[in-house]
Amino acid sequence: MRRPAISPDGSQIAFEYQGDVYVVPSAGGAARAVTTHVGRERNPVWSPDGATLAFASDRHGNLDVFSVPAAGGPDTRLTFHSADDAPTAFTRDGRGVLFVSARQDAPQALVGTGFLPELWMVPVSGGRPSQVLTTAALNARPSPDGARLVYEDVKGYENPWRKHHTSSMARDVWMADLA
Repeated sequence: MRRPAISPDGSQIAFEYQGDVYVVPSAGGAARAVTTHVGRERNPVWSPDGATLAFASDRHGNLDVFSVPAAGGPDTRLTFHSADDAPTAFTRDGRGVLFVSARQDAPQALVGTGFLPELWMVPVSGGRPSQVLTTAALNARPSPDGARLVYEDVKGYENPWRKHHTSSMARDVWMADLA
């Protein structure tokens, strides 16, 4: 069980388990599968109203972003690029999904790591993604008013499980004013 995400009202927890996304009541109880596909699903994130989950899946080879009703049902593919895409959050108005992708990076620019992803947004109704930040940005979350983003930078390879790492590769937390 990995990458837990608490619903906006705190009543449910989405998580990945054995390649699928599940939801369980936060008070405890039986978990139910929201996705059941031979591909691997991961990185669930909740919409602001708690009605929808976005997640990444490798069902078409690389990771793409999908959305699915939190209660279960058919999913919708939102990204179609050959680079890996992984959601980090919905926009505050719930009309878009923020995701990370290294889709514009030339292979020779990926020194030290193959994953220095920039931040993008794709409409939940489908359509062309737009770039939000040109710098590497992980775990981006919008402020309650949607005017700012907080995110972690990525400078190169860093073992995320290494505690108290203080080298020049250690990640920093940034806040971006979207205006």
